[in-house]
Amino acid sequence: MSRIGKKPVTLPKGVTVTVTGSEAVVEGVKGKLVCPILGGITLDIQADSVTLLRANEEAQTRAYHGLTRALLNNAVVGVTEGWKKELDIVGVGYKASMDGAKLHLELGYSHPINYEAPAGITMAVEKTTHIVVTGTDRQLVGQVAADIRKYRKPEPYKGKGVMYTGEVIRRKAGKTGK
Repeated sequence: MSRIGKKPVTLPKGVTVTVTGSEAVVEGVKGKLVCPILGGITLDIQADSVTLLRANEEAQTRAYHGLTRALLNNAVVGVTEGWKKELDIVGVGYKASMDGAKLHLELGYSHPINYEAPAGITMAVEKTTHIVVTGTDRQLVGQVAADIRKYRKPEPYKGKGVMYTGEVIRRKAGKTGK
């Protein structure tokens, strides 16, 4: 049996889960998220927890068991606490600022980059070299952070670029003279 799938998802106060067809709607303090229920999985909803049950022991159903539980748990955490990714900008002249709801990046190109986040995502620039991406949907927060990082990935010689806070960049030795 799936070790992840058999653990019940605890529901904090103020969080409700309703099943409509092949989707579970999770509502909480920070908003509402829709979580897919994959084939062969059923939800047993109690007052303070949700248990996931599977129809058979096929390999695909066992894989969906743990996946569906993880997606449901991420939705519950998202509507109660939210998700956050932090990015650091390293490099001389590299900086970020907010222009209304758009993120304005200067990353050494001949032109500035303006990034507009999708609905449900909020971005903040705490310092000119530190960006915080927050939202309720874990996948969307990670995708927005990855999109921002993609504009200037960190390079291995000087470590310049946009990187996740705490990310370790393996450095290479440059050329050595005679």
